[in-house]
Amino acid sequence: MDRRDFLKSASLTALAGALPGAEVLGPQRHAAAPADMTAMPADRANHTLRIGHGVLELSDQKFVSTTLYNGDFPGPLLRFREGQKTTVDIFNDTDHDEQLHWHGQYLPDNVDGADEERTPPVPAHGHRRIAFTPTPSGLRFYHTHVRAGPDLARGLYTGLAGPVYIEPKNEPGAYDREVFLTLKEFMPYLTRVDMDMAFMEPAGMEMDLVTIAAKSDPNAGKVPPGYELAYDAFAINGKSLGHGEPIRVKRGERVMLHVVNASATENRSLALPGHTFKVVALDGNPVPHPAEVPVLWVGTAERISAIVEMNHPGVWVLGDTADADREGGMGIVVEYAGASGKPQWQAPPKFMWDYRLFADPERTPPKPDAIIDMVITARQSGNEGFDVYAINGAPYDWKTMPVTRKLKLDGRYRLRFRNASDDIHPLHLHRHGFEITKVHGQPTAGVIKDVVLVPPFQTTEVDFTADLPGLTLFHCHMQQHMDYGFMALFETA
Repeated sequence: MDRRDFLKSASLTALAGALPGAEVLGPQRHAAAPADMTAMPADRANHTLRIGHGVLELSDQKFVSTTLYNGDFPGPLLRFREGQKTTVDIFNDTDHDEQLHWHGQYLPDNVDGADEERTPPVPAHGHRRIAFTPTPSGLRFYHTHVRAGPDLARGLYTGLAGPVYIEPKNEPGAYDREVFLTLKEFMPYLTRVDMDMAFMEPAGMEMDLVTIAAKSDPNAGKVPPGYELAYDAFAINGKSLGHGEPIRVKRGERVMLHVVNASATENRSLALPGHTFKVVALDGNPVPHPAEVPVLWVGTAERISAIVEMNHPGVWVLGDTADADREGGMGIVVEYAGASGKPQWQAPPKFMWDYRLFADPERTPPKPDAIIDMVITARQSGNEGFDVYAINGAPYDWKTMPVTRKLKLDGRYRLRFRNASDDIHPLHLHRHGFEITKVHGQPTAGVIKDVVLVPPFQTTEVDFTADLPGLTLFHCHMQQHMDYGFMALFETA
């Protein structure tokens, strides 16, 4: 079948449905922005997003039928102005209800985009208009937020993700230009092979968590390992390495890279031979101590903004440090003006990621009003071959969607994540930022995020202020972990 016939056939298939395979900022008060929704207004919204099936051309030999925003991946870059109200029309051309989550923004629960928070969905073959005031400034993103379960044509396994940049009221302008990079795998399939990558600074296992893990899983050693996700295609900005436009630079330029990891399940690492990355923001929030690193480690749903000084002319591969994934497409070419030849790759020096590199050594976080202990456990192959995850012994009930914990408005809470599982978990809190206050057993302060990676058999603590009334979802951002119990719901009043 030639390329034209394939595209015609794939487009017809896509019409029927996507194919499987396819005090500091956080603790400070941020008032809820007003929100509303109306039925098909006559006036035009500031932005329009359309959810529908389509065919994505990753390369001239690899095509993916999946669900997309506005027919492409990533969805359009949405640039908002901090504090300036905006309206967004969301059209859903699929046969099932959808949710669009505004990841990293401090919004009311009826706009945030989660069933658990009682956000009205975008109905199948329907429309929803929302209005909100974007906040805070920096790199955010939007993505689908529905349960996929074993259906690899739903949820974050699809191409439903796109970057958001909220312009600050005062832009420092310490770079020459910006480049947005959205990382994504396609063509998922199930495997029994553990795909985790260990990249956090090793601190040893906490033996009490190892003991909890052993006692909490009656299936350990008695059933096969639970399903993991693997992928046959990898891309940056919807193109596999060597098949999209290169990043064209000039010697002496300072390029701001805004990197979004839109993966359903995978943590990523990026290196650019002969260059370093000066990290200036994590999850869109400026860090107290910008630091230079040879590798960017970006967990599932994390974002990094980093400045690269272009001072090593040539034609290079900016790509994942995992050879198989980079060669499978997780990379993009960086080409200096006047340079030619085949893009080159060189392995970076060994480097372990540590949030404390970017922290404020002088800051001591205030004491919280309450500590919420969250012990994370897993039951191997507990549900149709998938591992089942629990917080404090209880998997989240998707059918009833209960409130797990009630919070007091403006109370400062410390979430103590005790990971009694052998997975590294990217943990996400909706509608709030949090301050990392302990990592690898050591106190720290000043780094504000909305996703934090918690290594196996270790404890991490974060503080946040519950200053938005209503429902707030907490979950692991790996799609299958969230789908199989790894969630909690807070209610603030």
